[in-house]
Order: sequence, then C-alpha cells, then structure tokens
Amino acid sequence: MHPPQFTAEPAPTVGDVRGLPTSSASSTDHAPRTFDVIIAGCGPTGAMLAAELRLHEVRVLVLEKETEPASAVRIVSLHIRSLELMAMRGLLDRILPHGRKRPASAFFAAIPKPAPKGLDPRYAYLLGIPQPVIERLLEEHAIELGAQVRRGCAVAGVEQDDDGVTVELADGEQLRSRYLVGCDGGRSTVRKLLGVGFPGEAARTESLMGEMGVGVPQEEIAARVAEIRETHQRFWLRPAGVGVYSVLVPAAGVTDRAEPPTLEDFKQQLRAIAGTDFGVHSPRWLSRFGDATRLAERYRVGRVLLAGDAAHIHPPIGGQGLNLGVQDAFNLGWKLAARIRGWAPETLLDTYQAERRPVAEEVLDNTRTQTELLSTEPGPQAVRRLLTELMDFDEVNLHLLKKITAIGIRYDFGVGPDLLGRRLPDIDVKPGHLYGLLHRGRGLLLDRTERLTVGGWSDRVDHLADPTAALDVPCVLLRPDGHVAWIGDDQQDLDDHLARWFGTPAH
Repeated sequence: MHPPQFTAEPAPTVGDVRGLPTSSASSTDHAPRTFDVIIAGCGPTGAMLAAELRLHEVRVLVLEKETEPASAVRIVSLHIRSLELMAMRGLLDRILPHGRKRPASAFFAAIPKPAPKGLDPRYAYLLGIPQPVIERLLEEHAIELGAQVRRGCAVAGVEQDDDGVTVELADGEQLRSRYLVGCDGGRSTVRKLLGVGFPGEAARTESLMGEMGVGVPQEEIAARVAEIRETHQRFWLRPAGVGVYSVLVPAAGVTDRAEPPTLEDFKQQLRAIAGTDFGVHSPRWLSRFGDATRLAERYRVGRVLLAGDAAHIHPPIGGQGLNLGVQDAFNLGWKLAARIRGWAPETLLDTYQAERRPVAEEVLDNTRTQTELLSTEPGPQAVRRLLTELMDFDEVNLHLLKKITAIGIRYDFGVGPDLLGRRLPDIDVKPGHLYGLLHRGRGLLLDRTERLTVGGWSDRVDHLADPTAALDVPCVLLRPDGHVAWIGDDQQDLDDHLARWFGTPAH
C-alpha cells in the first residue's frame, strides 16, 4: 500500500526562492505548506541529497539560513570515490573544468609517497576545487532536477508525529513534510532540537588558514617552508594563483571558531614559527579550524535524519569532510525516496545509519591517527618515521589510500564473496562504461548469463544482459549507490535479494 502523498502548495515569497514559481500569497493565508522532504542546509551534502531525491520525483524543499552563498574561496578536494559518484550521475564532466587535478599521492598524514599501483586511471587523482564553486554546481544540479531552494530561512523548531514533521522557521512560518533531514553543519540546529548527543573530543589544537599576497620572492618562501616542514607538518605557504598564496600555520591556542582570525594573527604566528611573516598582505579570506572530533549518537529519530557535518565532525586532514557528507547523501537519497514512493522494505531506511555511522567512525579514527602523526613530539615523530618506511610497501600505501578516498568501504550484506557490499569499479560494458548506466539513480542487474530478469522490479531496477562485461562473476545486482547487493546466477536467489533491497514487485 502506498503511503498518502502530500500536495505541495505554491511556496511563499518570504526569503530568496530558487527553483520554483513565486506566489503572492502570504505565509498565513493557508495551512502549513507541505513537501515530501525538507532539507535543512544547502551545502554540498544538502544539495546532493536534494538531487538524489528528485531523481525519484520526490517533492523537496531545501532551507538555507544564509541569504547568500559563501564567498570565501577555500579549496576543497574531491576524492576518488566522490569522483566516481559524480560520474555515476553524469556530473563529473560538468565539474572537471572548474577544478585542478593532483596525483592520488601523499594523502595519509601528508607522508610523501607516490600513488600506489592498481588504481583506475580514470579516477586516480584528487580534484581541488573552490568550495563556492562545487556548492553552486551541486545546487544548480538539484534545481534543474526540480528541487526548491529557499535562502534566508533558519529552522527554529521541529515537531514530529506519526504522519510527518512540522518545521517552524525563525520568522514563525510553519512548513510540513513527510521527513526532515538535517544537513546544517557541525553546529546543527536540527540535531540540537532532536536532543541527539554529539560525544567526542573538543579541539586541542587549532590552525589558521587563508589566502593572501606575500612580499618576498618565491624561491625564498620555498626554501624556508621546506626547512620548517621537516618538523612542522601543520605549516605551508603554497601558490594559489597569480601573486596569491595559501597559508597554513598553527594558531597560538584554541579559541572560538566563530571568531575569524585577523591578518595580524597570521603575521604573529608566522614570525613565531618561521622567524618572518613573509610580508603577507591583502588577504582574500581567513579562517581557523581545530581538531574537534565528534559523532552523533544516532542518525535517525523517527522521521528526522542527520547527514554530513550534522552527524560527524573531525579534523580536516586528508580532506575527507566534504566527501564523507556527499557519500552520506548518496547512501540516504535512494532509500528515503523509496520510502516516499511506497516500495521500500520496512528495514531499508534503517540501513542508512547501520552502514554510514561505522564509516564515519573509521574516518574519525584515521583523522585522529593522522593528527597524532603531525605532532612535533618525539614519540609521534618516531611513529611517523616507521610508517613512512612501511608505506614503501605498495600494499600498505594502497590500504591507507583506500581509507582516505573511501574506495575500500565494504558494507555488511552478510556472508559472500569479497566483492559483496563493495562498490563496483567503472568497468567496461557493451554500451561503454558502467557508470554511464547509473545516471537515473536506479538499481542495475548486470547479467553475463543473459538468462535472468528483474521481472516486477523493472520500474526501479534496470537490466543489462552483457556476456562481455569485465566481471569475474556471473551476475551482480547493484544498488543505486553503486554497491554490490548480490552475486550469483540463480533467478530465485536474485528475486529474494531484489525483494530485500527493492521491496515488493509491481503487478
């Protein structure tokens, strides 16, 4: 039985509304406006989740408290798994021209090792891209698919019942949805309103980071930085454009992150560590970050869920934060859409926390490890030297790279071959590459036997019969997020797994 569908009314003109027609009605003329899903936060996680939901025609409203997109030109990195996911949705070609490729090397604790062997050359790189650019591209993608985005709208209250969630905005307006997802950052209002604990460790160290001009020759900077980085890994001056440098330097102590640093703070710390402030001037943006590490006790409370930084925060070493959030969105999107569309098995939505929270735990642990390895104390430095030697073994180097880039994730789908639960690489198939078949966010049966069928699940699972597919197994069933849900060649066994992941077949 399909759950009742809400009818979305025209959205009010309060706030900046993108992706929907304007309406002259005031917010008090009608009952609360209704949607299938409301998302709090239009960062990369929220925008990606909105797009994933729209692939399944879910009515989505994204609320963003900021009136304008962030202007700080901070460079973030898309890792191998995120690049693969973008390719799965046909987004990678759109994103690539805006970024700069770097080799997939020196990921773990900035230990300088080359990329290990065995990586798919199509995605074996890191893509550095300005954060405002990737946020804009993902928001535009969501809007093109039909998501509605309202800026200048802060969530102030949340109340849920058996049928849905009532969201109250800061101006008193009320909205109604089937589900609410908090993608509103490490200081998540949604998480706090739910009363979900956020245990972990407060920041012990803090770093200053920004982009600015310098007043000394590049050769002098390079020589001094190389000397300092022999003992201080939390320090660099790197070219970030014509006449502009990216600067990272340890802060004098731990302060309130809400207070941005000043140029004078940078000068003082540069002089303290390098003996010179390098004549820094004309900052483009300045920020500070600490090594606080926290994980939400729960990712779901009834009809309200958490994703991205609202569910986990950790030091930025390894550049995993944005990637972890986007990957949360890919895992949650199709499952929540299945619930809305009425075909989700009862336990499907529970697998979001069961799968993604252990992944976040591992990321928190590897960032804790990397942070220790950046310490200038003798003990951590000795461990760093030993690990540097061990990473000369390609197996060790590859194992650590898989941790950072998320291509080593294996969800627990029960006993089976090692491939079960893992992501399937972008193998060659008759139509071209595998990921080109996943743009619609549906499941896929890749069938080398040419005798299986998806039967009554054809409205949500595609079927490619291809005996030439570059697989070592007869057939695989892929979930919409590209993870292998079944391996085999028996129709009845396949039907059982189709029901497990995609519900009751249509008649």
